[in-house]
Amino acid sequence: MLELQGIPVSPGVAIASALVLDPDGYRIPRCIVPAADVEGEFARLHAAVDVVSQRLEQSRLDTTATAGSQTGDIFAAQLQMLHDPRLHSELQKRIREDHQSAAFAVSAVLHNYATALQKLENPFLADRAQDVLDIERQLLMQLGAVTQQPLMELTEPVIVLSRMLTPSETASLNREFVKGFCTEIGGPGGHTAIVAKGLEIPAVVGIGEFLPVIAGAGCVIVDGDRGRLIIDPTDEVLESYRQRAEDRRTLALRLAEQSQLPAETSDGVRISLNANIEFPHETGSCLQRGADGIGLYRTEFLYLSSEEEPTEEDHYAAYAEVISQMGGRPVVIRTLDLGADKMGHGKRAHAENNPFLGLRSIRLSLRNLDLFRPQLRAVLRAAVLGDVRVMFPLVTTIGELRQARMLLNVVAEDLKESGVPYRSDLPVGMMVEVPAAVITLERFAAEVDFFSIGTNDLAQYTLAVDRSNESVADLYQSSDPAVLRLIQASIDIAGDTQTPISVCGEMSSNPARALLLLGMGVRNLSVPPSALPRVKKAIRSVSITQCQGFAERVAKLESARDVDLYLMDRLADLVPELVMQ
Repeated sequence: MLELQGIPVSPGVAIASALVLDPDGYRIPRCIVPAADVEGEFARLHAAVDVVSQRLEQSRLDTTATAGSQTGDIFAAQLQMLHDPRLHSELQKRIREDHQSAAFAVSAVLHNYATALQKLENPFLADRAQDVLDIERQLLMQLGAVTQQPLMELTEPVIVLSRMLTPSETASLNREFVKGFCTEIGGPGGHTAIVAKGLEIPAVVGIGEFLPVIAGAGCVIVDGDRGRLIIDPTDEVLESYRQRAEDRRTLALRLAEQSQLPAETSDGVRISLNANIEFPHETGSCLQRGADGIGLYRTEFLYLSSEEEPTEEDHYAAYAEVISQMGGRPVVIRTLDLGADKMGHGKRAHAENNPFLGLRSIRLSLRNLDLFRPQLRAVLRAAVLGDVRVMFPLVTTIGELRQARMLLNVVAEDLKESGVPYRSDLPVGMMVEVPAAVITLERFAAEVDFFSIGTNDLAQYTLAVDRSNESVADLYQSSDPAVLRLIQASIDIAGDTQTPISVCGEMSSNPARALLLLGMGVRNLSVPPSALPRVKKAIRSVSITQCQGFAERVAKLESARDVDLYLMDRLADLVPELVMQ
């Protein structure tokens, strides 16, 4: 058994077979064959070598004819590698003596060769590592162990182990078969983590390099609560986690009993508890868990989960579906937040050294009106179907807000002239995500209908921490006193200007931190659907007076660690069932 520690980003426990992806995104096979099948496995390897050899020879001939013998010699060198006697001797030993499958042997041996070449000081020899990996891939494909899209061809439950998963890759995971995932890199506030929560897939990121040592992994456990990945667990550990999974299921059933009760504190203060969603299909889960509305609809995943850039009609259909299913409950649609660790189809900007400080979010939309206009048209059209509000992300200056509002008005005039139904009095809000916005928030209050604090980016920009970087993950804390002061300042300004304010960042999905926000004056929270039952249970178990006491004590603490320890102690006293797991 091997136990690895990473960063928990999506709660839950998953137990399944490992699907290991190498950095190029294909499977590293794992299999030990019965003794009776060894010779057949060796014959499969020879057949694969013959086919790949023929292909390489044909590539050499074709390339030589079109680009000259010097270029064609690239494939001649690969042929020489493929027929190297030492390679075949080691493969034969692994298959015949160690009973490894041909695919597993090929992957292990050629990866070792490539790694050894990459470590050489001779640049010419180091470059040959790519030739070795190319041969490996061709052999594995011929053996049927590698496909171009392994995640799209699943037939049994798996846990995906990979160097990284992009937000778009995560969004396209087949939830029927992918029960959890773990990655070598990533941080707690990255969009991959956010999507994992939206899909309710247990996930751990930022483990560090582990793929080379677990190529033969069988059963694995993902502990999305504690940030652990357990490879080939013992029977005792396996049984322990199965019991934990059963305990979580039992708690979920108990919490479900209160799903349609109001999020109201013990002293009668009603809290608006809404849901953050990425996909229209999540609305069913939101309603089942008693959400008061949709506090944040992240529309960029219309781009990231599709192979084509969405049209105005695609936007309209998605919004209309959500609005219709929510049955008159409020729906806050956030405009595109593309850029940084999320990009749609086609390049909208040049590569940037600091993408989180670059052309992203509202900045990107305002520079690409062909991207922005269709979305605004769709929002205005869909708004006639229910209680809809629109919200602009990452607003930093008054100029950005005014430019976005002006474009919204222009689009509305276009719809009016075309006779297309739209809502003319659409409430407009902005995300509070950068310190600059907080400092001048009273000016914004005169020009918006509501605020929503995005604690993910606010923490990132306040603390100068890349929220997707596991190397500084320990510094990324929304409970840091500096972040809390900015949140408190925003709440105070909103109160003074009588501007409604909510918190929709991941901070609010933590029951202990949610109670702190109530004590600071927040009365509107928006959380991932999976967090609704736990946050509601916490709210219904305390009084506002108690929460205010938490906030007063926290204001005197000096570190995020002190804040979180204090809040967890209070939560354990008041709602122990939310802490025991």
